[in-house]
This record gives sequence, C-alpha cells and structure tokens, in this order.
Amino acid sequence: MNNYDIAICGAGPAGMALAALLVRRGVAPGSIVLVDAKPLDVASTDPRTLALSWGSRQILEQIGAWPVPATEIHEIHVSRKGQFGRSMITRTEHHVPALGYVTRYGDIVTVLGGVCERLGVRSLRPVRVTAIEESADHVRLVLADGGSVSAAIVVQAEGGLFGEQDDKATKRDYGQTAIIAQVKTSAPVAQRAYERFTGEGPLALLPQDDGYSLVWCVRPDTAQTLLAMGDEAFLKKLGDTFGERLGRFTSATRRLAFPLGLNAGMAGSARTAAIGNAAQTLHPVAGQGLNLGLRDAAVLARLLAQGATPDMLAQYADLRRQDRDLTVRLTDTMARVFANDSPVQALLGVSLAAIDVFTPARSLLAQLMMYGRR
Repeated sequence: MNNYDIAICGAGPAGMALAALLVRRGVAPGSIVLVDAKPLDVASTDPRTLALSWGSRQILEQIGAWPVPATEIHEIHVSRKGQFGRSMITRTEHHVPALGYVTRYGDIVTVLGGVCERLGVRSLRPVRVTAIEESADHVRLVLADGGSVSAAIVVQAEGGLFGEQDDKATKRDYGQTAIIAQVKTSAPVAQRAYERFTGEGPLALLPQDDGYSLVWCVRPDTAQTLLAMGDEAFLKKLGDTFGERLGRFTSATRRLAFPLGLNAGMAGSARTAAIGNAAQTLHPVAGQGLNLGLRDAAVLARLLAQGATPDMLAQYADLRRQDRDLTVRLTDTMARVFANDSPVQALLGVSLAAIDVFTPARSLLAQLMMYGRR
C-alpha cells in the first residue's frame, strides 16, 4: 500500500490546482497523490468551454498555470427578453485587465498537468477508485486495478454531471437542459459576453476565438426540438430568441445537451473533504462553477499546508461556508426566478435598469462574479 499525507480523487482543474497550491505552500510533492480515471492526454482533448473569473486567473498565476489559451471578457451585457432595461458591467469601471476569460477544459488541464509534473506531484491515472474506507487515523482508497492508497486526508475533486451524483443536502432539478455549441454571427462585438434571460432559462454567449460559446438553457422538451432541427432552423430560432445585437447567427457546431440542477452540501467527514463540483454542482448561469471550485482549492491548500489533520478540515468547512452559500443562492435564484413568463418578470427589467444606473449595486455584482464572497 502506498502512503501519502493527502490523496486527491479527481485530476481535473480543481484537483490539480489544489495539488500545485499545496506544493507552492511548502507541502512536499512526494506526500501528495492525484488519482483519476482518465489519462491526461484524453482529458486534454476535452472541448468543453469554461469561464474563468479575474480572481481565478490570480489563483492560477500563483502556481505558474497562467497564461492558458483563452479569450478575454471586457464587458458583460445582461438583459431580459421582452422587457425594458439592461445592465452592462465593464472592465474599465472595475480597473482590471479583464472581467474574466473563456477557455476550454482541455487547455486548462493541459497547463495544470504540466505544472504538477514539473512540481513532482505523483499521478495515478488511468485508475478508478472503487471504495473509500475511513478509519480513525487514515483513509484507504481501494483501486480498480487491485491496488490501494492510504492517506491522512482524502479530497474529493471529481464531481461528474448532475443526475449522476449522490444526493447532497441541497438538491433541485431545474427542469432545464443546457444546449451547448459554438456559434458565429455576422456582427460580433469583441470581448463582450451576453447573459439574456428568457421564459425558459438564461441564454449565454461567451466570446471565444472568432465566435461565441453558446449555453442555452431551455425546458427538456424544447431541448429535444432544438437538437432535432437542421442548422438553418436552429440558427433562426436562436436569432429570434437572442435578438439582433450581434447581427445574424451564421453557423453552429454540433449541439450537445446536459441536464441542469443544483446539488450542493458541505460533504465530508473527519478525514475527507470535497471541492469544486464534488462539493457543489451549480446552474451555469453567471459561470461560477469552476471559479467557486478554485476558491475552494485555494483555502484548503492554505489550511492543509499547516497540517493534514481533521482540525484543518473542520476549519475549511467553516471558512468556505459563506462564499459557497452566497454563490449557491445567487445562481439558484437567477436560474429559478428569472426563468418564467409570470407578470413579476417585468420587475427584472426594472431591476437591471436600476443596477445599471446605481453604481454600488453594479460594483457589488461585479465583485461577486470576479472574486466571490471575501
């Protein structure tokens, strides 16, 4: 049996960032192990789009994992279909080079994989954990290849998709499906992201390369209709829903669909903790999932660098509660309250207009999106 101080189950962005942050804080790389079911070269080809906040860039810079291939977001335009009012958040107002960045899962894990390798962190992959056995003084990971790993502390960093996870304390099925694709328009606006609320859910367009990454949240029956459409009909429907701010939608890649829900809770025990999607799976509205996970990793690394003990995990749960709870409430409210056609939706347009003219409210929203609750 291999013995470590800290075993991290899941070598995605949050898991590898945690490993690198631990080494940067003085933890011996030989006392850390990453365990993942997928080879790094396979994970590096994953085309999924991720949104990184300005605060997340600062975390990645600490471990030498910046730059990553990414498109900068300089402005975020928020609106409600069919209602007056909108809000615009800009980088110049908040004195940062970018509000955030749009990257691909494969690109960020490639960079982080290189960082962990240079730092000397051991990776066991591809290998699947089949059981976790916790005792008073250690945790044993039983591996599918017949081996095992023993560690003082185990961190769960492998979240999976909503609907495929064990239920946590707070679970909600939004009755929405996200349609994912890359699209192009006839009149793109450089570095501007859009979040448009509709009666079925938010529609986000994130600038990426010479087009946009689309995340269109709709009811499951609508999703099936959109998936069955030809490209021309799909692009027309998208244009009708989004409007003409970017001209015509001219092309789209193959569409994918994912069910959306909330599954969050301070999962853990005396010697185990969870970060990222393993701790909280969120609605994609406002793009906070990975950013919250990286903040989890930063706090946990600071504590475990002082000692891989249950006391540090208890402190971690306390320190992360406020940021997690606020981010969960924010995304949950936006996903539910703004995704219907009730008369109260007229208030959303008024609210957006008020935020746009009331600088403190706009600043608070921007701070939460860039840094979370600090």
